[in-house]
Amino acid sequence: MFALDFERPVLELEAKLRELQEMSTGEKVDFSDEIRRLEKKIAKLQADTLAKLTPWQRCQIARHPARPFTMDYIKAFVTDFVEIHGDRGFADDKAMIAGLGRLNGIAVVIVGQQKGRDTKEKIARNFAMAHPEGYRKALRAMKLGEKFGKPVVSFVDTPGAYPGLGAEERGQAEAIARNLREMAELRAPVLVAVTGEGGSGGALGISVGDSILMLEYAIYSVISPEGCASILWRDTAKAPEAAEALGLTAQTLSRLGLIDEIVPEPVGGAHRKPAEMAETLREALTRELQRLRQIPVEDLLEQRYRKFRRMGVFEEA
Repeated sequence: MFALDFERPVLELEAKLRELQEMSTGEKVDFSDEIRRLEKKIAKLQADTLAKLTPWQRCQIARHPARPFTMDYIKAFVTDFVEIHGDRGFADDKAMIAGLGRLNGIAVVIVGQQKGRDTKEKIARNFAMAHPEGYRKALRAMKLGEKFGKPVVSFVDTPGAYPGLGAEERGQAEAIARNLREMAELRAPVLVAVTGEGGSGGALGISVGDSILMLEYAIYSVISPEGCASILWRDTAKAPEAAEALGLTAQTLSRLGLIDEIVPEPVGGAHRKPAEMAETLREALTRELQRLRQIPVEDLLEQRYRKFRRMGVFEEA
């Protein structure tokens, strides 16, 4: 299993614990006292490690290759899922998932970015960096939700929108801007979950929602730490400093009122217990969906407008 630097001490102790447990079972030798001591040591080390995590280390957890992706959550708790393809204008962008399904029996429209596990899938999914046609496909799906009165659930997990020449030629900025406007006025509940990386306009293009949930170790920012460091200091090695300055953690964003709820992750992160994470997220999404569905559409639109108007602080000289 891939391990981050700060995870290794805990993983090494957990490996020793498993050895003791196997020996205790297989050789019928009682190691119960040693096992209890080791379990306490692991719990303390893990608590100390997590309490001292820097924003940069949280970025690394958000990007962990074993972390659940959008399709993992869909497979875990969305039934009758039917994916739709293409933007009816140019192509089907595999970096963006869109479709219809049921979440706890509630018919919903689902959009979300999808990363890849192996090299082949990463390339096919373009590392979850959508082109303009991806945002247009997502909007097409969201408009279906509006037409049939179904809530939209958006899973955000991208380093950012694809910045290549072809994407710019096909109107990347216009596609994202159009999504911002249309989502702000969408006559259906919109529920957003930032599950991994919430990078720049690429994330915002599917993030204008009535309720924005964020996983405990996810990140959400106007730019990646590496991009910020490259612009400010011409040195990507300063990414840890940039992460500190960007205020991209769930805790900071909650304090600033930019997100509505932090969804707790299993100890150590979602990649440690994906099934447990999926169940926790399912419960949070279901609860919010039920709440949002009770609000009349006109009130929903007014609340959504005021929600985003309240964000940010400025001074006039």
